[in-house]
Amino acid sequence: MVDIRSTEQDGLAVGMDGLAACEDAGCRQVDLAVTLAGLQFKNPLTTASGTFAPGQKYAELWTEQGVAKSGAAFASLGAVTTKGVSPVAWPGNTGIRIDESASGMLNSIGLENPGVEAFCADDLLWLAAQGAPIIVNVCGHTVAEYVAVIERLEQEQTVSAYELNISCPNIDNSGMAFGIDPVAAAKLTKACRAVTSRPMIVKLTPNVTDITEVARAVEAAGADALSLINTLAGMTIDLNRRKPVFDRVVAGLSGPAIKPVALWAVYRVYQAVRIPLIGMGGVRSVTDVVEFMLAGATVVGIGSYSFTDPLVIPRIARQLADWCAENGVEQVSSLIGALHAA
Repeated sequence: MVDIRSTEQDGLAVGMDGLAACEDAGCRQVDLAVTLAGLQFKNPLTTASGTFAPGQKYAELWTEQGVAKSGAAFASLGAVTTKGVSPVAWPGNTGIRIDESASGMLNSIGLENPGVEAFCADDLLWLAAQGAPIIVNVCGHTVAEYVAVIERLEQEQTVSAYELNISCPNIDNSGMAFGIDPVAAAKLTKACRAVTSRPMIVKLTPNVTDITEVARAVEAAGADALSLINTLAGMTIDLNRRKPVFDRVVAGLSGPAIKPVALWAVYRVYQAVRIPLIGMGGVRSVTDVVEFMLAGATVVGIGSYSFTDPLVIPRIARQLADWCAENGVEQVSSLIGALHAA
């Protein structure tokens, strides 16, 4: 691993060893490192899949604003989670794709991406030089498609882990998403587990009666960690046309509005499984990160709020050590699930 340090901001430098220290020699050092499925992260922050694109635009902005170094733009992150990668190029959904809602946004992007070959040739090559482990989000419409993507990515040395997006419609099962059926989710997880020894994370949908049933099913099938939650199903209506705004009618709700739902999901799943969790949903401040960790998350994903504040991720990365020092937390990992022991 390259020894990279971020630029000092607000008197704070975050190092690759996970230790953050204030300029004041008397300031307490805070260990920000966490371990997820055997992977060592310098801090508990990652991007949420689908909200960061390949990352180049954020890298340019962060460098221009002096919160990142050129050529190592994501050194302040524990890991980067990519957009969904499919076996071949997907064009995405037609019509309007994004619509704002109260305290959030609805999206119907449709997992548009150039396919795994183009991803490996372009995005992955660039990401590998940016100073953070790479978690590749994998999507498909059949079990075979997920497996094909992972088999291709197994040829790339720079991939640290996989995140299975099981909210995709399963065309072998009447278009029902893999993630709402514990049996289908387990079958997919088991098939992917058979073709890789790398850490495998499964991203859970909240659009189920009991999210813990799916969590336990994929854990038994070989998942090393879980991400939760994906977007909530929702819709919006164009009053002038008296028709749904989105061509597919349903869209995914994200943003601050879903944070209470996401926290509840993390809290419940933490008690149901033994594998670590990545929590996400409406994160926009350092206190949000701490709440998710107290509920049971080892790592916290920051997603759609980056559209509102493109500098939110490096800002939280700088503030996390300050919060810990101010609150007597020497190791950020001690926060994981602490609410359950209270």
